[in-house]
Formats: sequence, structure tokens, C-alpha cells
Amino acid sequence: MTTSIRSLDMEALADIVEGYGQPRYRAKQLHEWLHTHNVSSYDEMTNVPKSLREKLIEDWPLTTSIVTERLESSDGSRKYLIELSDGALVEAVGIVDDDGDLASPEPKDDKQDASRPRLTVCASSQVGCAMGCAFCATGSQGLERNLTADEIVDQIICIGKDFGTRVDNVVMMGQGEPFQNYDAVIEAIRRMNSDKGLGIGARHITISTAGITDGIYRFAEEPEQFRLAVSLHSADQATRNDLMPRLSGQPLRKLRKALEFYDEEKGRRITVEYMMLEGVNDSNEQLAQLIDFCRGMRVHVNLLPFNAIEGSSFKPSRHKTISEWARKLSESGIPASIRHSKGQDIAGACGQLAGKRG
Repeated sequence: MTTSIRSLDMEALADIVEGYGQPRYRAKQLHEWLHTHNVSSYDEMTNVPKSLREKLIEDWPLTTSIVTERLESSDGSRKYLIELSDGALVEAVGIVDDDGDLASPEPKDDKQDASRPRLTVCASSQVGCAMGCAFCATGSQGLERNLTADEIVDQIICIGKDFGTRVDNVVMMGQGEPFQNYDAVIEAIRRMNSDKGLGIGARHITISTAGITDGIYRFAEEPEQFRLAVSLHSADQATRNDLMPRLSGQPLRKLRKALEFYDEEKGRRITVEYMMLEGVNDSNEQLAQLIDFCRGMRVHVNLLPFNAIEGSSFKPSRHKTISEWARKLSESGIPASIRHSKGQDIAGACGQLAGKRG
């Protein structure tokens, strides 16, 4: 894919406008239109000369993502099927007044208006996914390609515009494995975080990984206070291998060392995501193994009721079992919460909508 003008820094933009015989201060105007106002057309840049806009249209066409389908749940959440410039399809979800972001609760910061509900966006990082997790609709589709930073940020912009409000929280927990598209994801979340971009606080942006240890080590050394969530789903090696076969080469002991390193480097709580599957990973023995895995680290366990997928043999654990797990985890000194699944009436699980339409 060709270089996008949105990916260029101020110096590069200044070189472009100077090459067109325009003063370098035009670069600041361009940057504001592209990243603060998030325009989709050069024609919207009202203080930029028409002659410059015509050159930019010819040499640096603006590509934008288009919402092709929008489903609204009875709980207020909205699911979007977004078509990219090459016709590829990805999904994103907007959730109003969730408990912080999807990974774990965070208090509102100074940028969040307490008088209005918060808007959380669950965004995708890839078209499809190569991880092949047994319980995931996206995993059955395979990987088509990585998203660019522009395409990731576009999801946030599209949903914010549709809700008519600013986005408060972002979690990279949609289609794809973020750490297999590391550079584009980091570039995208930095744009989201920038005061010259979307202005979303770093503590309100979460990367959710299936457990790519190299990515965890890299992420631990990033200077920003972005947050980390890890999809564990079982602390028993054999069970995890069955559920997440592509990670069998990265055993739990290796994952634990990477998380310990992150804990030491960042000093921030890690969210452990655990999908509760009846008769698969919800036994008392599995609970004891989860407690042993988490003990000694700053973690918050997020218990996820399984969002049923058409044709899947998996069933969600009973509410009584999930509640009992949350209680026993807390009694063991490990903070835990139960995520109340939203969007079940609109194909809310990752990949369901794109799979049907794709």
C-alpha cells in the first residue's frame, strides 16, 4: 500500500508544501486538518489555498474507511462493519457507559466530561487473524493482511462521529493479534493519545494480546503508560494448547516471565482475560491453576461469559460458576470482575459480522 499523508510528521509535510512553492507554515494547517479535525476530504480544508489542495488531491489522495453496516443493540452498543479502501472488511464496536474500557475499569481522567456517558471503542488490528483460537469466529477466517495505522485510527473516528461524541477509551481487542502488527498499532495508539490527534489518555488505551511474548517485552519498554491485557483462557498448558493452538510454542512459563518483566518495568496492573467455557476450563482444578499463575503479579482477572457463536460446540459457563470464581479469586488476593457481555443480539463476538458478510 502507498504511503499515506496522515502517516507523515510535520517536517515531512513542510517539505511537501515547500516543494509546491507554498510557505512551510501550511504544514501546520494540514496537520491540524488531518489529525485534529480528522477530515475525509481536502475540500474541507477551508484555510488551505485551492491550488495546494488540487496538488494534494493528485499526489496524496486521502483514503477513508466507510461504514457499510451498522447494528444497534438493545443495550445501546453498536457494531460496525467497516470497508477499507481495498474492499477488505473489519469490525469495530462502540459501547456507551461501560466500566472504563473493555479490559478493566479505570477512573475518568481530566479529559472526560463527568456529565456524559463514556464511549469505549473496541478496534481491530488486522483483517482476519492468524491465531486460530478455537472459540473465536475471526480465527476461522484466517489472516488476510495487517491494517495500517490510518485504518486503525479511522475506526475510532468513524465511531466517534456516529455517536456524536468523543471517544474516551480504546481497546485493541477486535479482529487480529495486535502484536503481530506491532509497529502500525503503536503508531495508531500514539496518534490517538496525542493532544494534536484524538487526545485519549494513555491509561485509557489498552492493547490486548493472545500472549505474544516478544511483543510484551517490546511493549514494556515503550515510554507511554498504555495498558496491557492478556488473553489467558486457561492456566493449564494442555487446555490452553487446545484452545489457542498457535501459541503452543510459547508455553505458560515463558508467558509468565514476560508478564513479570512487564510488571517490573511498568509497575502497572495487567488485565488477565479469561473466557469461561463450560466443561472446558471452569473446573476447580483450573481455578487453582489460574490462582497459582497470577499470584505475585499485579493483575486483575476479567472473567468473560462466552458469547455464543453459531456452529460452535462451546457453551458459556453457568452464572453460578462464574460468580464463584470471582469470589474465590478475590479471597485469594487476586482482584477479579465479571464482564457483562454486550451486543449479544447484534453478533457481538469478534468476527461474526465480517464472517457472514465476507
